[in-house]
Amino acid sequence: ALLDLTGVHQVQGTWMASVTLPCTYMPSDGFTEQTLIWSMERDHSTSTIFRRDYSGDHVLLSQFRNRVSVPKHSPGDASLILENLEIPDSGHYTCQVVWRTKNNSVITREVTTAVKVVKVAATKPIIRAGELGLVVPAGARTSLTCVASGSPPISYRWFRGTPGQKALLLSSQAELVWDSLQPSDTGKYYCEAENR
Repeated sequence: ALLDLTGVHQVQGTWMASVTLPCTYMPSDGFTEQTLIWSMERDHSTSTIFRRDYSGDHVLLSQFRNRVSVPKHSPGDASLILENLEIPDSGHYTCQVVWRTKNNSVITREVTTAVKVVKVAATKPIIRAGELGLVVPAGARTSLTCVASGSPPISYRWFRGTPGQKALLLSSQAELVWDSLQPSDTGKYYCEAENR
């Protein structure tokens, strides 16, 4: 079991989410990782996505730039982290590790994972109704929190005013906070939730 790569046969990822393709081994004395190459086969052609060697980490396909990484500073972990999944990311990914031994011979192992990217049924955000007619003493600290269900990521905005009329944007967070309420804060507030 010396220097066996461990991976999984198949991984399913969700469109726009991220996924990890496991590729691990037990580091052992006398074996130095020389290169790590992640390649992808799709439509009968194979391309190298990622290469780690003595000169550092290199992402070789522009469609994966800023979207792929391999853990640093964790010996034996050569797993590929793939972010912001796109439908064309589906394919067969191969992790190939090359070690050099103390007497300068070379050992190569590889493991292949099939990746399938699926779209989930997207749902619009539904906001849980808040309390109406909140009465709070002046000078108190209080907050309103907007909670919505639906496909992530969901962004929130708080307004002061009435929906459909002129309104003042107060916050781009789910929570609207007052450190010290003033009588002038009396009024109507509403929240908007939005996703892709």
